[in-house]
Amino acid sequence: MEHVQAYPPPAAPSAYPPLATPVSVIGPQYCYPQPVDLAVVRKVLTITEGNFAVTDINGNIMFKIKGKFFSIHDRRLLTDAAGNPICTLRPKIMTVHDRWQVFRGESTEEKDLIFTVKRSSMIQLKTKLHVFLPTNPKEDVCDFRVEGSWL
Repeated sequence: MEHVQAYPPPAAPSAYPPLATPVSVIGPQYCYPQPVDLAVVRKVLTITEGNFAVTDINGNIMFKIKGKFFSIHDRRLLTDAAGNPICTLRPKIMTVHDRWQVFRGESTEEKDLIFTVKRSSMIQLKTKLHVFLPTNPKEDVCDFRVEGSWL
């Protein structure tokens, strides 16, 4: 049985300082006053289905990622802990930096594009991603950076 907790999670210490001015990219309900450390956990019995859970440091499920690895479209759906769709993640074909597009809800239409994300470089020891909003078509400088590590 999965443990589902309402969002936002209880305060947990983080290694990063809080942002001076929080920015809402997907929606204010996903903003938290300080950084929250999250972990992506693969559900062992569903590897071919591409299902993952995103948990806080206490193991509470915050989000779920659903999708099939070996499908033609290779889409992933990010949902909240209760299974409500938040956004669709789709790889952009023929890109050097492993670029993904993220769309509102279950859409993959350009008008619903929220942001694109790509690896900051092709070879990485620690995952570093650059996030670009649709208002930044030149992509000279990223709008956000995401860093993570795989344990």
